[in-house]
Amino acid sequence: MQRATKIVATLGPASSDRESLAALVAAGVNVVRLNFSHGTVDDHRRRIEFLRDICKERNRTVGVMADLQGPKIRIGKFANGPIQIAAGQIFILDTSCKMGNAERVGLDYPELIRDVAVGDVLLFDDGRVVMDIERIEGGQIFCRNRHAGELSNNKGINKQGGGLSAPALTAKDIEDIKTAAELNVDFVAVSFPKTGSDMRQAHEFLTAAGSDALVVAKIERVEAIANLEDILDATDGVMVARGDLAVEVGDAAVPALQKRIIRSAREHNKFVITATQMMESMIHSPVPTRAEVSDVANAVLDGTDAVMLSAETASGDYPVQTVEAMARVCVAAEKSREVSLDKDFLNRIFTRIDQSIAMAALFTAYHLDIKAIAALTESGATALWMSRLNCGVPIYALTTQARTRYRVSLFRDVTPILLEYADKDREELLQLAEAALIGAGAVKPGDLIVLTIGEPIGQAGGTNSLKIVKVGESRPVH
Repeated sequence: MQRATKIVATLGPASSDRESLAALVAAGVNVVRLNFSHGTVDDHRRRIEFLRDICKERNRTVGVMADLQGPKIRIGKFANGPIQIAAGQIFILDTSCKMGNAERVGLDYPELIRDVAVGDVLLFDDGRVVMDIERIEGGQIFCRNRHAGELSNNKGINKQGGGLSAPALTAKDIEDIKTAAELNVDFVAVSFPKTGSDMRQAHEFLTAAGSDALVVAKIERVEAIANLEDILDATDGVMVARGDLAVEVGDAAVPALQKRIIRSAREHNKFVITATQMMESMIHSPVPTRAEVSDVANAVLDGTDAVMLSAETASGDYPVQTVEAMARVCVAAEKSREVSLDKDFLNRIFTRIDQSIAMAALFTAYHLDIKAIAALTESGATALWMSRLNCGVPIYALTTQARTRYRVSLFRDVTPILLEYADKDREELLQLAEAALIGAGAVKPGDLIVLTIGEPIGQAGGTNSLKIVKVGESRPVH
């Protein structure tokens, strides 16, 4: 069975050499993530060069995502290494402290003092340490620690319930956007956006840098949940970034929010990635826990386009085995998903010709014995619309644009195929598409396929025709 759900793997020390990357590609990775919180420009460039060479050798399509660091609000450093904090201990966040000790530590974001008030709850190190603010004096925040724990250098700080004013795009992010454009990445993920304007700004910086990469909003702030519709209108896709989101809204709220975000994204014709701790135990174990298997399967059943691995493939002991395990879980979950296209069409309004053709192709494939849907697409938009609903038939995005081939690598149910074709003859292009599907093993002579195409040929957004063809016969089916 062809896997519909895509896998995003983060690259790092465990997956940066050519051999390791080749093994990840062979295991089924669809998109690699470059974490711009770590590594140098040369590190990222070398990984992309390795990846492109591997894809060319193996005729594979693997997209590249640059993940911006965003406004990391952190404590400073300790003079003598990690400290132990007792339950009930008073601990001071001091904007003037250079090197911390067992009683106080500095801040790399001194503006925090303006964003908090007595009674607020601060969470450190992804919620492993929790403190209540008891008083604020000058440049010092006096907190009382709830539970015994450890604090070490540069651990992150979240405010329970959100409300931190740090901008989504820092000076570093703006420089990293220029780097992402130079490296010709396919996707750029924006950390900690609060509103649609954050995403529009990211789009503007990317465009100014000469990039047409798709932009991904990482949903990890309370404000992002409140402004989800606005963000969806301004972005190409979203990521359910469950780590920081859980710290801000509480872990019990995340599963329902995950389902809501995935559903809303698909309704807005946006792609969606589910991320954070999906196979966390496999950092040091060759097999996942049953809870992790269920977590991945539920994300697939929710309709996510992709599931993402972070430390599991960046620094874990079993990166390839983790991808293989995740792929197995995705395929098993997909076998059990319900296909109810007629119900999904209810209350949907199609105002564009190309979108209406895409929906007609799904409806036709669902009600006839169609083996494949082939969208001849310049921009990838037709394939994206088709992938928002599940008709039970695989979708192939056939494109003459190498850029589009990599863009659609993240869309659920969509397999990209690059066509080398420069002419404008419609029938010749359709025959070439049919041959490409046969060559890919998608269909065989005698199968029925649905083809969508736009005229004039080569115009983005121009899909306006649908054709039902029996493979091996040039004339359409009547």
